[in-house]
Amino acid sequence: MSDVHQHQAGEPSPHDHDASSGRGRARADAPRDAAARGGSVLTVRAHSGLSGDMFLAGLMRMTGMEGDALDGLLGSILPELAGSVRLIRREVNHVGGWHAEVTLPHQHVHRSLADIVAIIASSGLSPAGRELSTGSFTLLAEAEAAVHGKRPEDVRFHEVGALDSILDICLSCELFARLDPSRFVVSPLPMADGEVSCAHGILPVPAPAVLELLEGVPVRPFAGRGETVTPTALALLRSLGAQFGPWPAMRVERRALVYGTYVFENAPNGAMFAWGRGTGNSGAVTI
Repeated sequence: MSDVHQHQAGEPSPHDHDASSGRGRARADAPRDAAARGGSVLTVRAHSGLSGDMFLAGLMRMTGMEGDALDGLLGSILPELAGSVRLIRREVNHVGGWHAEVTLPHQHVHRSLADIVAIIASSGLSPAGRELSTGSFTLLAEAEAAVHGKRPEDVRFHEVGALDSILDICLSCELFARLDPSRFVVSPLPMADGEVSCAHGILPVPAPAVLELLEGVPVRPFAGRGETVTPTALALLRSLGAQFGPWPAMRVERRALVYGTYVFENAPNGAMFAWGRGTGNSGAVTI
């Protein structure tokens, strides 16, 4: 269930890197319980993992963003992104769901945080989308810097700076900003043993950047082996102001089961997205 184009759960996964605890979230208007009662609620139930492409698929279903409108938005971020994503039906173990199919030209570009921030600043994203995207990449740079003993501004993103990560993060942040839920509640994240192959070699999971981002995050064991949660997904959770807890009290109005690229044996349910109106306090924990 990992990122579709850079690393997959349990296989080569050199890609996203998120910020550690204390770095908090970039979203200034974090959800407030009082305001959330009766307000809109987005919840993600990550049964077997969460990745950048799964975020895309879920948020595309929640916002209904497809077709020409999606292509126009992608092209406003970077011209190379136009026409690069389509939402398709997919079955895993005979259970139907949705998948964000991404087709991009190959680019092996090493970018600094400043390079990526400049791309975001000149894009056609909304002000909120630009703020959330910049926050997500800043968290990734901070985590990578902590792992390698560098300053965030000295980090050179490898796969993280490639088109697919810019796509995953910028499009997810823009769709989230348009959805603008009063609360964003996520299940405790599944963690498994195993290894992942990346630019730094074969590493145990969770990989160092993921481990850096996990402080304060509720987790639970998962019976599969390999990478279940990618750095991109963790960066998004933090920058989008996620709370962690059980299903929130809500009236479900939109729902989707989404899949990433990697398939765990006997675990067809990738992640469930649901959006609706809040009906009470769920007691979720904010990190």
